[in-house]
Amino acid sequence: MTVPAPLVSEAEAETFALAQWGIAGTAKLLTGERDRNFRLRATDGREYLLKFANPAESQPVTDMQIAALGHIAARDPGLAVPRMVALPNGAMEALHGPIRVRLLTYLAGIPLREATRSAAQRFACGAALARLGLALQGFTHPASATPLIWDLAHTLRLRAVLDAVPDAHAQARIAAILDDFEAHITPVLPGLRRQVLYNDMNTGNVLIDPANHDIVAGIIDFGDLVTTALAIDVAVGATSQINDLATIPTDIGDFVRGFQAIRPLLPAEIAVLPLLIACRLAMSLVLQAWHRQSHPDNPHYRPITDAELYRRLAMIDTVRGPDTIAAIRHAGS
Repeated sequence: MTVPAPLVSEAEAETFALAQWGIAGTAKLLTGERDRNFRLRATDGREYLLKFANPAESQPVTDMQIAALGHIAARDPGLAVPRMVALPNGAMEALHGPIRVRLLTYLAGIPLREATRSAAQRFACGAALARLGLALQGFTHPASATPLIWDLAHTLRLRAVLDAVPDAHAQARIAAILDDFEAHITPVLPGLRRQVLYNDMNTGNVLIDPANHDIVAGIIDFGDLVTTALAIDVAVGATSQINDLATIPTDIGDFVRGFQAIRPLLPAEIAVLPLLIACRLAMSLVLQAWHRQSHPDNPHYRPITDAELYRRLAMIDTVRGPDTIAAIRHAGS
């Protein structure tokens, strides 16, 4: 995240896709935290995602993403995730100078953040994440152990960048949450179930069927794959379901119930969810502030207003409140 995304223009992307994959089309730049991504509409009407990897991304990490998508396709062919598009020579990756480039199928749908929310949709999101985790069972790759700042297992590393949050009171509030993580999560984390997990179910990565907003049409962006605790994957997904401060217990409860219907959680996993969800909210806040400070020209993250800052701190308090804890316990029972 300290290295900017590669500077590739839409015209360069179009030329590269034609030269390497033999696909003529029109490229449109998409936002991205680390990579340079383009939506490529071919002249025959088919659509693709053309991804120019961050220069700091190691080859083993991109290899893992390619292998994981292949594993998912073999384990659960009906699961709506992108598929790799091979080069004419059968390779899955091309080089643009030192930059590794991949082409994937483009999934249609509207982002979750733009959809009308409902209990059925939240249940479906939980079920989809559980299904994805089951599809990743048995997948191994050496790069899955690469430290990833977005893995909640590394929550305490946020202490080094807390000063990016533009408010001393908010910094102190978040510091207290990190202390709670150290006291209550760090001791039990090694004993929780672990595997390679998606770790990135946010409102931009879940696609919803435009004709029926209760249906999950796809899950995209496998750049945060990592070996971590199953409870962490659930906490990340639960965070994306928060729609309004007043409905947090219901929002999270519906999601956990959907996950539970496909892959039951253990009591120890249910117990840590409220604090893990709070830590994800805190992590998103800190890293958004840090990213704006470090990469002000990258539009992926917007500036944090005072109103948004305190709304998100209120969300953290509500997630750890008795109503949300009860809703999670009930959903997991």
